[in-house]
Amino acid sequence: MPYFLQDLLPQFSRWLSVEKGYSLKTVESYGRDLAEFTSFIGPDQDVRQIEPRTVRSYVYALNGKNKGTSVARKLSALRTFFRHLLREKIIIHDPVAPIATPKLEKHMPVFLTVDEVFTLMEMPGDQDAFTFRDRAILEILYSTGVRVAELAALDQERLDSEEGMLRVTGKGNRERLVPVGTPALEALSRYLPQRTLLIRERIGRGDPPENKAIFLNHRGLRLTTRSIERLVKFYALRAGIAARVTPHALRHSFATHLLEMGADLRTVQELLGHVSLSTTQRYTHLNMDHLNEVYDRAHPKARMG
Repeated sequence: MPYFLQDLLPQFSRWLSVEKGYSLKTVESYGRDLAEFTSFIGPDQDVRQIEPRTVRSYVYALNGKNKGTSVARKLSALRTFFRHLLREKIIIHDPVAPIATPKLEKHMPVFLTVDEVFTLMEMPGDQDAFTFRDRAILEILYSTGVRVAELAALDQERLDSEEGMLRVTGKGNRERLVPVGTPALEALSRYLPQRTLLIRERIGRGDPPENKAIFLNHRGLRLTTRSIERLVKFYALRAGIAARVTPHALRHSFATHLLEMGADLRTVQELLGHVSLSTTQRYTHLNMDHLNEVYDRAHPKARMG
């Protein structure tokens, strides 16, 4: 009996979702990449007959139309799929195993200086419920280093104001505890009564209340990641630093400033929710003056000679 890729995809998607804990967005991305590969090889190709040269031809075809990061992602989807088939004993040879992942140009993370962060935090002001909310969002992003999707998904029950901790659900449904700094907690304490008013207004309109989400929009519903990205851009423009500021740039700033102040890489890895330490090592782009200063202060032979 032949095994066609499109027939195996539903079971593979369930495995990604249930066993690996991948998000719906990630599972859909894998599905699109595998559907593209199916179009390349043809729907009647038995997966047991796919050879490395076929995969190599596919990668060559991708290189002419895609960025290196896109090629690497599509190849990663194939690699995961065929390793899964190997574990399930559907195939006995992995056709992707001999294919090298294309080398990618390494980009340094974009981050803000401490002064730029302080300027950005002051931009919302305290005019209404939404400026209180926006200040809390900016403070949380920088104080905790959470991803924008993690911030949008935050429920009030995940915040322990007394202990100053957030319970965050990250990639792969992995949970982690993240400490929240005093400025962020103070900003939240000013916003939360305004959140209650937004919920009451929604009830007053006859709509069901959103009781879980911390951050709400003008309709009293959970704020989306796109809306958070827009408001960060808005205040960055007001602060005169718009070209470099995104929610992820605040995450980069969080990690960079921690390392500059002497935090160890493993701690930063835990706070960011990185599975691999190599991902966190991107943030070790400290300036040479700082490194020399630490060396002169700490190394026993630095001042000899």
